[in-house]
Amino acid sequence: MSFDNLDTLYRQVIMDHYKNPRNRGTLADESVTIDMNNPTCGDRIELHLRIEGGMVQEAKFEGEGCSISMSSASMMTQAVKGKTLDEAVEMSTVFSKMMLGEELDDVDVDLGDIEALQGVSKFPARIKCATLAWKAMEKAAAANEEEKQE
Repeated sequence: MSFDNLDTLYRQVIMDHYKNPRNRGTLADESVTIDMNNPTCGDRIELHLRIEGGMVQEAKFEGEGCSISMSSASMMTQAVKGKTLDEAVEMSTVFSKMMLGEELDDVDVDLGDIEALQGVSKFPARIKCATLAWKAMEKAAAANEEEKQE
């Protein structure tokens, strides 16, 4: 597949998640809720995770922002459902490395559609847009761990 075709495919995946976000909404039951924003561009996310037995049972988000931040939130919530918190945080670490343009050859984490965001790494000002939801998920995982220790 040529670079132009791959670039077009990636744009289509990003726009599909932006126009038809997965897991948009809130969770009525007990969940960890994290509010984060990117003050430089105005992106805002409210992430809700229902965590039971160290597993992400449900993930939803609300917010507003650019196509990159909202698509990333949609993809992230899909990807972490059914994963352990450790697996979800590991995915976030891999995603951050991808955003920084680091090599991922030795990584054993399948990012699936999330790889469509790889091109964002060429635009440093947009990296915070792409990582906002992931940072919120990391913060939710940490809050859940703190809550367990209390």
